[in-house]
Amino acid sequence: MSNSDSHKLSGKRYTSKEVCLFLSDYAVALFGCAATCIRLDRNINRMAAAFGKKVEMFIMPRHIHMTVCQPGEDDTFTYISSVRPAPISFSLNTRLSQLSWHVADDGLSLETARHRFEHMLQCDKETPWVTLTLASLANASFCGIFGGDAIAMLIVLVATAIGFRLKQLMASCHVDGRVIFFVCAFISSVIGASAFILTPDGTPSIAVGTSVLYLVPGIPFLNSFSDLLYRHYICAFSRFTDAVILTACLSLGLCLGMKLMSVGMF
Repeated sequence: MSNSDSHKLSGKRYTSKEVCLFLSDYAVALFGCAATCIRLDRNINRMAAAFGKKVEMFIMPRHIHMTVCQPGEDDTFTYISSVRPAPISFSLNTRLSQLSWHVADDGLSLETARHRFEHMLQCDKETPWVTLTLASLANASFCGIFGGDAIAMLIVLVATAIGFRLKQLMASCHVDGRVIFFVCAFISSVIGASAFILTPDGTPSIAVGTSVLYLVPGIPFLNSFSDLLYRHYICAFSRFTDAVILTACLSLGLCLGMKLMSVGMF
């Protein structure tokens, strides 16, 4: 059974306005949780086709311009939605993509799709302490992988835990991300540099270098490269610029922390 046939069996035909408003909300949520432009484009077109519509979408770094129409009829609706800043969430990214396949393959009604979509947004609440613990252990493990000794790993664990918790608190207060990266890098590097005092004969330089790895904006860099490959040049440039600026804030905080602790860079 084709997507269009499955949709027809639902017994209800939706206007372009109804479909456009749902797809716009969906697009904003998916793009906000760090989805690439190609994923957004494919998911939206997949669901639009399932509802018997055609869609044209223009993706900007802060806005999504969408037009939905009914082929062969005078039923067109255009809507511009703003992208809201949101934490990176692979879980939400995956479940929203799965929703698009359920709409296409299972012929979900628009009401059911909307209900599932809103439920996903409400349930996508991370557990701060679990995330904090896992991030701290992961960063300490990186220290060990790069050759750090047990004392260096313990220092990195503490530096990451304090810096990451500060990052969570500042984010909850809606502090600018650039300020968050600078402050957290500074605090973590100061704690990491204490290894030069506690274990000067150990691996203190590795402790300092890995104490700020949890801040490296790897996902924005990867997404910008993906957008570049698929010719979404504006979003690619925007994401790359954001990643470079965050990296610069991280580096400045690290350098000032090392300067405060009188730790040489080379």
